[in-house]
Amino acid sequence: MIRRGLVAAAAATALMVTMLLATTPVAGQGPTTAGARTNGTASKSYTPPRTPDGQPDFQGFWTNGTYTPLQRPDGVTKEFYTQEEATKIEEKAFEFESGEAEPGTVADVHYDRTQFGVDRSVAGYVSNLRTSIIVDPPNGKLPPMSAEGQKRAADRDAARKGRGLWDSAQTAPMGARCIILERTGPPMLSGNYNNGYQFVQTPGYVTILVEMLHNARIIPLDGRSRLPQNVRQWTGSSRGRWEGDTLVVETANFNGKYPIQGSSDQMRLTERFTRTSAEMIRYQFTVDDPGTWERPWSGEIPMRKSTGPMFEHACHEGNYDLRNLLSTARVLEKKASDEAKKGSR
Repeated sequence: MIRRGLVAAAAATALMVTMLLATTPVAGQGPTTAGARTNGTASKSYTPPRTPDGQPDFQGFWTNGTYTPLQRPDGVTKEFYTQEEATKIEEKAFEFESGEAEPGTVADVHYDRTQFGVDRSVAGYVSNLRTSIIVDPPNGKLPPMSAEGQKRAADRDAARKGRGLWDSAQTAPMGARCIILERTGPPMLSGNYNNGYQFVQTPGYVTILVEMLHNARIIPLDGRSRLPQNVRQWTGSSRGRWEGDTLVVETANFNGKYPIQGSSDQMRLTERFTRTSAEMIRYQFTVDDPGTWERPWSGEIPMRKSTGPMFEHACHEGNYDLRNLLSTARVLEKKASDEAKKGSR
């Protein structure tokens, strides 16, 4: 997680977000079921409301906050936890995020997000019985990398040798530079905080506003052709269509500068949004990238209705940490250099 210096105005905004977006436990309460847990099974009997032009209505505010990891933890061999097991996992995660742990432990010294109302247990999350977001391969793990993917990963590691993460702004992670984060996607993966999304529909378009970094993905539904292959974008180029009551979005033309789990610029992504109840959306995605993996892989994250509005996440305006991290790195380098000089005398 990117640790940011938060000024009083940011803290006040976060407090307002807490009051408006909280759909699950508040600080000091710990996790509750706050609505039935989902095992990812869609309701076949639900008929979604319609927009004036007849589309299934997804409009409103949603969260995909979850404690379910992308890959199934080692040693876990089943697809779903019991409710008791899921509760224990959530309680442990909440304890860490709230800092409610014994003095001197990691949870005791980590940055306490709950005071600003931005962690998952405060701002809202979906209790999910799945042991991993990945549903295919059946083992809940990413498939093996292809030879091309392994070579690209090795080349990337070689290019990083001799360079420190905080040597310059250009070598810092994309998230620390406020360029792109996993919540933006696609695929839209849950993070530690700011997991809110707003859906807006007009005839011929669906727009998804992402809370984190305040990105807006505009998805045309009019059957237009894709962008030329030489036009590449951070979040790719999306085209949508309706298959019954399911919104299907296909995205390509990624620039490859923010790889999803090591993906290449040739990644093609298919997302499916199905409203399964008044409170839930079933979000499914499939990543197809032969240049990285030996086979496609798929994931599923439930999204639950929340309360808006979403406030602007002005990441660049409040990004004091990048400057602080770079200046701290210079101080540490000077200290190490001075100590080395003393040792050589």
